[in-house]
Amino acid sequence: MRMRAVLVVLLLLLGGCGSGEVPVTVKPTRSAGPDVLPIKLKALTTDRCYLTPAAESPKGCQKYVTELSSAAGSVRKRRPELSASADALDRPIAAFRTANCQDQAAPGGACGQALVDMSAALTSVQSLVGG
Repeated sequence: MRMRAVLVVLLLLLGGCGSGEVPVTVKPTRSAGPDVLPIKLKALTTDRCYLTPAAESPKGCQKYVTELSSAAGSVRKRRPELSASADALDRPIAAFRTANCQDQAAPGGACGQALVDMSAALTSVQSLVGG
């Protein structure tokens, strides 16, 4: 009986240990790896929609336009001093989307001009970002 009482007291004492402590949370650290923005921009300059924008079907350039829009957001995030250049990149993207160019199969027209303008804006942004 006495042994049981000692065990109960020990369990109560041990059970109370650490109850007032604040739990420690460990946040993962982000490694300072290479800047991927120049790599992404360079990859976009190998796309046929960049290389020959006036000759491409706007419908076939939808993925390129989406990636370019993402790149403009990355420019704003990683290089805030280039926000004006990101805006210059977004303008022809907005024109492309507003004109529903993703549905136009024939090259040229306003959609072809939007692709040409995107190509010029990408060239400018890439030269400013470097890489």
